[in-house]
Amino acid sequence: MTNHAGHDHTTHADHAAHGGARPGGLSVSESGYTLELDATILGAGPQTITFRVTGPDGRPVTEFVPEHEKELHFIAVRRDTAGFQHVHPVRDEKGVWTTELTLEPGDWRFFTDIHPADHTGTLTLGADVAVAGAYDPRSLPEATGIAQIGDYTVTLDGGLRPGEASELTLTVSRNGHPVTDLQPYLAAYGHLVALRVGDLGYLHVHPEGAPGDGATAPGPEISFMAVAPSAGTYRLYLDFQHDGIVRTAEFTVHTTTTTTATRPNAAPEHGSHHHGHQHHGTHAHH
Repeated sequence: MTNHAGHDHTTHADHAAHGGARPGGLSVSESGYTLELDATILGAGPQTITFRVTGPDGRPVTEFVPEHEKELHFIAVRRDTAGFQHVHPVRDEKGVWTTELTLEPGDWRFFTDIHPADHTGTLTLGADVAVAGAYDPRSLPEATGIAQIGDYTVTLDGGLRPGEASELTLTVSRNGHPVTDLQPYLAAYGHLVALRVGDLGYLHVHPEGAPGDGATAPGPEISFMAVAPSAGTYRLYLDFQHDGIVRTAEFTVHTTTTTTATRPNAAPEHGSHHHGHQHHGTHAHH
């Protein structure tokens, strides 16, 4: 199971024990597996990305255990946390992966979330990429607990606690009405990636329930268990599918030491924070 969507064969206690201390994606190489990008300096705009994951023998890995319906999950985000994209590259028989991204100038971090067949579990590898052009870094959006993506509003309840598992509930509405017919996306009604602001450490986040389990409703609420490895600020990115389109809701979250987190009132200008990223949230993911 991927770091950002849960391990089907372990318990939440296990997650709290190992997930809270070590965020993933901070290293380009782990346990003998290395992310090798064909280019680390790229142009702005639509770009074709090619890479491979080499194993302990130095050869490209061609056998992976699929996690949430995919052999590899690829995440791209700029260092200022803008421009988030979650895509699914295609691999050839030689172990070369290819995907498409749309990039703005600046410093980026690319992540691969994988479970090599010869490895005991999942790995998240990360690499830095520079995109040429005039870099216009954006300030971190405020922690309002509300994201607006076109006609959709997603609200976040719950908080992140350092070293402890906590529940996050995201509620989806459209034009003021609860969405009760979310479509499965990657074997879940929502897919959540969480990154630590400052180093983009990749958190372990796990969904509660699954489509078709007889208990999990297709909205409006989507619940996850998350462990923050440290106190600080985090960025959450929720992918959800409705009417055949995958959209992304983004949140800024500060850790809390209390058992109950409250959501502050939304700032009137909050919608403008998301406006610049809205095209990332409304395009169909590959």
